[in-house]
Amino acid sequence: MIAIVMVGLCAVVLYQSRQDALDHTRDTLRDIALIAQRDIERNLELYALSLQAVVDGMNDPEVLALPPRLRHEVLFDRAASAQYLGSILVLDAAGNIVIDAGSDTPRLGNFADRQYFIVQRDNPHVGLYISDPYQSRLRGGSPSIALTRRLSHPDGSFAGIVLLAVNLEYFHNLFAGLSLGLQGSMSLISTDGAMIMRQPYDPHVIGRNIRKASTFQRFMSAPEGSFSETASIDGTRRLYWFQNFPHAPLIIMVAAGEQDIYAAWRRRALTIGSLMLTFGSAFIVLSMLLGVQLRRRMRAESELQLLARTDGLTGLNNRRSLGEILDQEWRRAKRTKSMMSLLFVDIDRFKAYNDTYGHQAGDDALAAVARCIAGNIRRPADTAARYGGEEFVVVLPDTPADGASEIAEKIRNAICDCGIEHAGSEYGRVTASIGVVSTQPQTDDDLTTAIRAADEALYKAKATGRNRVAQ
Repeated sequence: MIAIVMVGLCAVVLYQSRQDALDHTRDTLRDIALIAQRDIERNLELYALSLQAVVDGMNDPEVLALPPRLRHEVLFDRAASAQYLGSILVLDAAGNIVIDAGSDTPRLGNFADRQYFIVQRDNPHVGLYISDPYQSRLRGGSPSIALTRRLSHPDGSFAGIVLLAVNLEYFHNLFAGLSLGLQGSMSLISTDGAMIMRQPYDPHVIGRNIRKASTFQRFMSAPEGSFSETASIDGTRRLYWFQNFPHAPLIIMVAAGEQDIYAAWRRRALTIGSLMLTFGSAFIVLSMLLGVQLRRRMRAESELQLLARTDGLTGLNNRRSLGEILDQEWRRAKRTKSMMSLLFVDIDRFKAYNDTYGHQAGDDALAAVARCIAGNIRRPADTAARYGGEEFVVVLPDTPADGASEIAEKIRNAICDCGIEHAGSEYGRVTASIGVVSTQPQTDDDLTTAIRAADEALYKAKATGRNRVAQ
């Protein structure tokens, strides 16, 4: 049980450590997402301001009346030279380039087929629109997204758009500079499901729509949150943290692979678990060995205690334990005012038997007599003991004189019926004489008086011919 408790506590600690690793990773993902979101929001805000400045300039007749070089400087104010900006263009209602921030002479191109142009043309109130990724026609297929605003005539009719292209390299470099682990992932996704950027970078993933993926459904279910899910793109199970941009139709998602999250925990759990199982197993083995040794010692002590109270030859109580039993029963008889009987059993002419048949035969005869005595006392309270030599004492609590005499006769007959040959006996076999005394001890009575009376009854049985019971 102690080993189970130890292993259980270890399991609880390891489980809590696993949860701590998960919580720590979730906090880290939230911090990384916040860093990326704030950087993107700040740049988008600057790009939106530049875009609005062009819109305002295009609505100002005085600006439009300026020579092309001055108009260019007023409208773009060096914005076109900013890092990661691709092109800043003004398109007319037909989608043709009419003003180009990269040149005083606009490059040739028509973008009426682009989604960002169609959205602005068909939706007068769309405001700032962030497009899905596309391959730039003016910059050799460079992957980009477009920030656009609508231009309108005074009557509200469509006059064209202002376009600001942002190279996806900006997002790529931003994500690459953030530590995500071996199986980590980071994505910028539009709210319509288009993948704008993903780390690890794969050009085939950029622009893919994941609107039907279960992960995307989670992204749209709350402003921010965390969950574990298997990615539809690469089949890796990750812990996700996502956050919707408050002022842009974008979602930032940061994820850590579960193998990365629990890598250190698994190593620690393996070490601690192995040590705990080893110590627990060793503890159980040592406990079992100690238990075996304790049981052996208890058994040995029990045997020693039994030997200390038992006669080794006959198996009956010895004289030492007899004294304790006599004293205990004598005091109980005084207390309860009950009868107590004693039997003194002595094997007749035992010295002659030893001289004739030898001490080994004498020991066998003693053991046989002891069996006869033990076999004829039935109650748990009755006790038989070897008093010394060939003498035995039987203690019979709560037994009157007639009952004691009946038991004594049974013992005498049992010994006689054993038929142990004894050439030196007048009966030709081993016999015993038994003295019986029954008394109800009073307060002032002494136990030695009862013992002396039983001994005298024994001598009376000897004197009257042996192999008999006398009171």
